[in-house]
Amino acid sequence: MTSELDKMRAGDWYCSMDPEIDAIRTRVFDAVHRHNMALPSERGNMHPALREVIAAAPESARIEGQFHLLYGENLFLGEEAFLNVGCVVLDSGRVEIGARTMIGPKAQIYCADHHRDPVLRGQLIERALPVTISQDVWIGGGAIVLPGVSIGGRAIVGAGAVVTKNVAPGARVVGNPAREI
Repeated sequence: MTSELDKMRAGDWYCSMDPEIDAIRTRVFDAVHRHNMALPSERGNMHPALREVIAAAPESARIEGQFHLLYGENLFLGEEAFLNVGCVVLDSGRVEIGARTMIGPKAQIYCADHHRDPVLRGQLIERALPVTISQDVWIGGGAIVLPGVSIGGRAIVGAGAVVTKNVAPGARVVGNPAREI
């Protein structure tokens, strides 16, 4: 029998309130808390406890405080990736953030796709869709990137945009839903 964690990792429908999954979240929440509470002068680019739970976090990647993360094992940061203050990464699925990508304050990245059937949604059934953000992307403050979206290299996502569809390399998108300008 396949565990809920195995289903999550495979991108299948799973129950998000499973004890095995909850244990991972608790470990990550502790690391995030240590990162957020550390003095900036002592934290550096990223607190060691947070770096330890993230799948790929090169020394040059920087995450400011008031960060929130769910699992860590699904977050892959490129060289010099920068997440500004208050970013949220709900990484139930794979999240790749490319080299030199800058993500503005309070931007949010979601992987959880909740079930459309209200009964199953009420049972906390969801699936994890990946989010890929290529290199040299700029995402403005308060932007939201929804599950399953890919953003091409050198693209710009305007502040407050809600990205519901893939963004082509070099494109500029704004609004809700985000549209190319």
